[in-house]
Amino acid sequence: MTSHHWLMAWIGLEINTMAIIPIISKQHHPRATEATTKYFLTQAAASALILFSSTMNAWATGTWDISQMTNPTATTLLTTALAMKLGLAPMHLWLPEVLQGSTMNTALIITTWQKLAPMSLIYLTANNLSPTILLLTGILSSLVGGWGGLNQTQTRKLMAYSSIAHLGWMATIATMMPNILILTLMTYILMTTTMFMTLTTTKSKTLPDMAMAWTTSPTLTSISLLTLLSLGGLPPLTGFMPKWLILEELTLQNLTPTATTLAMSTLLSLFFYLRLTYVTTLTMAPNTTPTKHKWRFKTPPSKLLTTTTTTTLFLLPLTPLLTS
Repeated sequence: MTSHHWLMAWIGLEINTMAIIPIISKQHHPRATEATTKYFLTQAAASALILFSSTMNAWATGTWDISQMTNPTATTLLTTALAMKLGLAPMHLWLPEVLQGSTMNTALIITTWQKLAPMSLIYLTANNLSPTILLLTGILSSLVGGWGGLNQTQTRKLMAYSSIAHLGWMATIATMMPNILILTLMTYILMTTTMFMTLTTTKSKTLPDMAMAWTTSPTLTSISLLTLLSLGGLPPLTGFMPKWLILEELTLQNLTPTATTLAMSTLLSLFFYLRLTYVTTLTMAPNTTPTKHKWRFKTPPSKLLTTTTTTTLFLLPLTPLLTS
């Protein structure tokens, strides 16, 4: 994030990749090993492309400065490489598989913290990246994120497709308003953290698990309903803010068809979020015993979950402050 030299940025990305690999493969299980291998291969290929593009740019311009990325071929390569690193469509296929092979906490790290490094590079090079490629991958990601999540029953894969759709929105706005990109990334991280923390607390890995989660903590399942609606971008909640600002900016730039496509793609995502809320909070699971609650140890509420839940639900009134 702080480097101005391409080689230093590349080394940072490599250290970041190497650090997460043992975390993914910590579970001594073939599925975890497979996820680690898939993650390593895609990230290594993307890093090689970044190094290649920066070398091409240095060869053409004589500088390694990140902000001086002016060679058209190099910028196209860099845009593709960063899209691959983030998991934007059509280079998205590794993300659901890797998340499904790792634990909930590892999946949380991959979908939030691991997006910071590539996003900071997009922010630094926003003026020089290819707008056409970013807009196309953005639209495609939001559509793929919606369609892909429709037939999933695994919560981690659902969150992976949700992540792809959100990253699509970020890619669309990146070249026009990098400040909105940062705001969208922050709200996305808050909402995703809240959802993953909820899934971890209720130990929900599949949709049937979510249906039984109300017996563990009725309050938490009620809050998860609002969190999912915030992820879907419904108005009174925080998730509406970035979508509103992005659609407004796209309309100002006369990209009305793009804005319309993105808004329509949100309906696909909203469908599977609503299905998840319906299963979690609006259906009562069949009870085999007369008792309403499972025997359980009272887990103290996580401070992180408390903080992120509040911000996930109530930041919309702060929009003027955050955008000024």
